[in-house]
Amino acid sequence: MHFFPFSSSSNSDGGSRFPVYLNVYDLTTVNNYLYWFGLGIFHSGIEVHGMEFSFGAHEYASSGIFEVEPRSCPGFIFRRAVLLGNTSLSRAEVQTLMEHISADYHGDCYHLIAKNCNHFTNEACMRLTGKPIPGWINRMARLGTSCL
Repeated sequence: MHFFPFSSSSNSDGGSRFPVYLNVYDLTTVNNYLYWFGLGIFHSGIEVHGMEFSFGAHEYASSGIFEVEPRSCPGFIFRRAVLLGNTSLSRAEVQTLMEHISADYHGDCYHLIAKNCNHFTNEACMRLTGKPIPGWINRMARLGTSCL
């Protein structure tokens, strides 16, 4: 697991398009039942260029964005990958983007309802593909917001 910021490496990919996946993980085995009703408590990460980026909590005022092997985030049960679209950004440009986004996602500002991993993946997806993540991913947090 690598935390940001880290150094960018160059990659000459030209004008190619690269797939962007949302990797969805279960936080609880209760999701096996809730999932069929369009509910669940999920962790998510954005996969692009063979890297997966996500956001997690820690007690420091530094980036909570980290990189892991795709579809193998420690502590979570992989459920499925969702193809979100494509990006024209090179590997180096994606790393620079994640470093830029990391300024808004410090580990000590993680909040299960207001600023969680799914909020991060939604922002990253919007910047990479111009589209949001599917609504069911963060539905429980939205329901929690309405209860507050």
